[in-house]
Amino acid sequence: MITYFFVFLAVLAVASAIAMVISKNTVNSALFLVLNMVALAGLFLLLKAQFLAIIQVLVYAGAIMVLFLFVIMLLNVEAEVSLFNKLRVKYFVAFLLGVGVFSQILYSIGSFSDTLPTVSPEMASVGTVEAVGDVLFTKYLLPFELTAILLTAAVVGAIIAPIAM
Repeated sequence: MITYFFVFLAVLAVASAIAMVISKNTVNSALFLVLNMVALAGLFLLLKAQFLAIIQVLVYAGAIMVLFLFVIMLLNVEAEVSLFNKLRVKYFVAFLLGVGVFSQILYSIGSFSDTLPTVSPEMASVGTVEAVGDVLFTKYLLPFELTAILLTAAVVGAIIAPIAM
């Protein structure tokens, strides 16, 4: 079963990457990139790296891509208005098909239980938040603190620079 999930996520990642490059519309390209990042997060979950999967979804697919979409939509205001004025039936059909496929995926996942293989005790703790925090605050404490000081100085500089001018 895990092989099927891997194949599905790998095909989804490759297909969304190809669609992102081929698409002529910048908004669609950005949305394909979000889909690619979600597929990569699924692959991280299959590798038992929960922390990387959550960071992939929250930081990259969530925050950064929303920022990209806002910038793209602000730059192409006229093109986006004309895009949504035509082909409303296709969007409605695509939404219904997407809901249907998503519900079938949820039904398929829900119908199987206890299908994942057993994981060794060492592997179960590799990608967790506790493991990342343990390494971050023991082995890499000095670079972590230096990065925190650098980012704090950058924020203070960004706040004080307009006041000083």
